[in-house]
Formats: sequence, structure tokens, C-alpha cells
Amino acid sequence: MLCAIYRSSKRDQTYLYVEKKDDFSRVPQDLMQGFGVPAFAMLLPLDGTKKLANAEIEKVKQALSEQGYYLQLPPPPESLLKIHLETQREK
Repeated sequence: MLCAIYRSSKRDQTYLYVEKKDDFSRVPQDLMQGFGVPAFAMLLPLDGTKKLANAEIEKVKQALSEQGYYLQLPPPPESLLKIHLETQREK
């Protein structure tokens, strides 16, 4: 399975995976409006790929086959207060 990955022009660290390059026919129009103009990032073969940087490969494959796209959102921001409290408990 091969997929095309696009960067969002409106949202930092947001990526859209689609089944075929430049084919956004299965992506909801509302999502495309919020995503902005897609900037092509790469073609990625999912078969044989063991790990992706910020997405679970099985979830990506499932979403592509069921809905035709996968939206990768940025990781949530780190809570510096939570980290500080955890280090205080360890002392």
C-alpha cells in the first residue's frame, strides 16, 4: 500500500495521508477548508514500513482503507507544571 502525505498550510505539524497523490476526493470538504492548501511532502510505502514518526501504522492503514484519508495532528503541548510536580514527588 502506497500513500501520499501532505503538510497543512494552515496548521503547523498537521499532515494528511491519502491513498493516491493529488486525489482528495474522499476527504470531507470541511476538513480540506480547515487544512488549507495541501503541500506535498512525500510518497510513503506502508507495506514493509514498521514505524511512523507520529502515527500508528495500523491506524493509518485502517483509516486509508475505510475512509480514504488519515489526518495526523500535532502532539499535545507538554505541561511544564505536570513535569515539575512529578519531579518534586520523586525527591
